[in-house]
Amino acid sequence: MKRFRRTAAILTGALLALAVVSSFLVLDTVDHTPYFRTSYYEQTSARLRASAATNVIARGELHAGFGRAKLTPQIGAAQDDPQNGKFRSMPLAGYGDRRGRPATGVHDDLFVKAVALRVGDQLGVMFGADALIIPREVADLAAAELATQGLRREQLYFSATHTHCSLGGWGEGFVGEAFAGDFDPGARLWFAQCLVSAARAALGDLQPAEFGAGVFAAPDLVRNRLVGELGQIDPDFSYAVLKQAAGITAVLGSFSAHATVLSGRIMEFSGDYPGYWQRAVEAETGGLALFLAGCVGSHAPVPGESGFAGAERIGQELSNRLLAQLPQTALTNAIAFGLLGLDVSLPAFHTRVTDGIRLRPWLSARLLQQPRDSFLQGFRLDRSLWISTPCDFSGELALDIKAFTQLRGFTTAITSFNGDYIGYVIPSRYYHLPGYEPRLMSFYGPAIPEYLDELIRTVALDLTDGPID
Repeated sequence: MKRFRRTAAILTGALLALAVVSSFLVLDTVDHTPYFRTSYYEQTSARLRASAATNVIARGELHAGFGRAKLTPQIGAAQDDPQNGKFRSMPLAGYGDRRGRPATGVHDDLFVKAVALRVGDQLGVMFGADALIIPREVADLAAAELATQGLRREQLYFSATHTHCSLGGWGEGFVGEAFAGDFDPGARLWFAQCLVSAARAALGDLQPAEFGAGVFAAPDLVRNRLVGELGQIDPDFSYAVLKQAAGITAVLGSFSAHATVLSGRIMEFSGDYPGYWQRAVEAETGGLALFLAGCVGSHAPVPGESGFAGAERIGQELSNRLLAQLPQTALTNAIAFGLLGLDVSLPAFHTRVTDGIRLRPWLSARLLQQPRDSFLQGFRLDRSLWISTPCDFSGELALDIKAFTQLRGFTTAITSFNGDYIGYVIPSRYYHLPGYEPRLMSFYGPAIPEYLDELIRTVALDLTDGPID
């Protein structure tokens, strides 16, 4: 018996020692190093200084072109044919509780839309896609194809409506497949092809045009879903209008309420409330309408009703308010146009086990395949700035940035899903809260909000202060 107890004690001690060693190998404390004392900050800052040195704002007559491509995949095909958008089945992207189940049909069609802008030698394309996000691999495929026409990555301004009822299948790895269903390389090809088709149509349609911009508040249609009335909301609906000499109009709109009126129980393709907004604006103007998701981090819609009735209500209400503003929006055919792109180095990936303990970065990287770099960019359209971010950027963070640029005489729209995805970026004061946004989806640690805030402000300053050609 004594020998047995001695053996048991030895085994127990060995197991405890093994557990301690294993924990040491796979667990680490959360890194609270200030971002401005890190190598990733130094690397990005050096690239930003180089970009700013070559930044030139063109001023002159505006040319604009408009294009669209139908993104809705045809499901129920005998065999997959990605080139023509035909698939045997296709999961919906957006809600993990769907568990990758395939779409059952089409409630309303999905589109990719593009506006090409040219002033002098400066040329850029802005995209709005009825999609959850613009995945990095899809953006890279589209950018590579458009590079054959001389377009650089910084000339392509991607965004998505963030509808949770669009095509999936484009995500690889645990995170991608959790939200977009089983990986299907054909889904990426089809998505990228639609982006390219819309861009080419817009570039082929360039003609003299006028430009105007504005903003109105819609605080009754958005709420803070993270902390309710204890937090703030970004109530702004930002818009830009382009009118070609032939009379055709395109309107870009951006609002910060999540496109989650439709729940995970909906299994049909749909654009949610941004789709209703786009169709309503196009019906009244006879032109093109693009919706670019704003700072949707922590921001939920207030539709008044659930399901498709609620999506239609909020989309129609935003359309009515926009259409009331358009006749009062001054237009000009001579604008300042500039663009700036920035490759952004990221901190180590944070997969938190508890509030203060995370998996070691090497293990997180192997399990979740998150990027170590990303992209940030801005377009200047006269006195209007459009800044794209690779995340669910928080509307609370956007408020101070907008106030900052307003002091310099500029209105600013900050949009999400610019051809990459690095999770939620919300104010650091919420970092220690439990839950989906602060814990599960805050991928890059407590310093990322202030880090991106500084980069966005610097990009904005460079676009407002850049030399005019």
